[in-house]
Amino acid sequence: MTLSTLTKRIAGAIAMTALATSAALADPALIYDLGGKFDKSFNEAAYNGAEAWKAETGNNYLDFEITNAAQREQALRRFASQGANPIVIMSFNWGPILPGLAAEFPDTKFVVIDAVVEAPNVRSVVFDEHTGSFLVGALAALKSDSGTYGFVGGQDTPLIHKFYCGYAQGVKAINPDATVIESYIGTTPAAWNDPVAGGELTKAAYDRGADVVFAAAGGSGLGVLQAAADADKFGIGVDSNQNYLQPGHVLTSMIKRVDVAVQQAFNDGADMETGTQVLGLAEDGVGYSLDEFNQPLVTDEMIAKVEELKAQIIAGELEVHNYETDNTCPA
Repeated sequence: MTLSTLTKRIAGAIAMTALATSAALADPALIYDLGGKFDKSFNEAAYNGAEAWKAETGNNYLDFEITNAAQREQALRRFASQGANPIVIMSFNWGPILPGLAAEFPDTKFVVIDAVVEAPNVRSVVFDEHTGSFLVGALAALKSDSGTYGFVGGQDTPLIHKFYCGYAQGVKAINPDATVIESYIGTTPAAWNDPVAGGELTKAAYDRGADVVFAAAGGSGLGVLQAAADADKFGIGVDSNQNYLQPGHVLTSMIKRVDVAVQQAFNDGADMETGTQVLGLAEDGVGYSLDEFNQPLVTDEMIAKVEELKAQIIAGELEVHNYETDNTCPA
């Protein structure tokens, strides 16, 4: 065993011991996925929801950042065995792990974000990412008439293809002849934390004529937005409002209200209703961000057009194809 491996195992053991100690009280708990609590995207949105609940109620919660995939089951089992309730876990990567543990701890309520797990003590929260992505795709095409647009996904999975497909449909709703360059950082969870690769894929899209690149890549998306600033072009953020990260170069962000889902779960507590929740445009579960950081980039005419499309989607007059229904994309 190398010194590096031994050090990592010791650090992991210390972290799990601390987790066990802190979870002695029956507080709600939140386990972040790879990329870390402060990824300025998916995980951080969850953290913001937990912090909002804490500020509103004055109560405490437990949280833990996994550093490798092997910690998922260990962390979840430890929180459950110590009485944390409910426990919120982040990302579809928990899908294979949760069913067995939910059966093992039937009195604990679990909330999984971005996966559907059928169990009586599990709430599954999923989002209509394709509709929110459609709107930012339309904004991209309204902003640039280059005819070429980019997309950088994190882990190559059906969920991230769902983002791409919605985005491509939004682009082509404005410019039917457009080309959308689709790329992914990798096939493992490490793809969420590789901003260098995100930046390189973005530069490649710009070199092929794109002016706007949408990042659905967690922490790796920070490299996409940095590349946008470096090239004096535009990026689109994801999950959290990332407009402030590179002011003047983030056209908008596709908001995914993970914060609301976490806050609601903590509010509902151990008596929550379980089952599957779907949050879309009508529920303000997804959308696009407007603030002082991107105000100079987005005209009233652009907003009016996107709001028109949004209203049509909510009314059922405009259908955005969901990639996850059949693993195909018509755009």
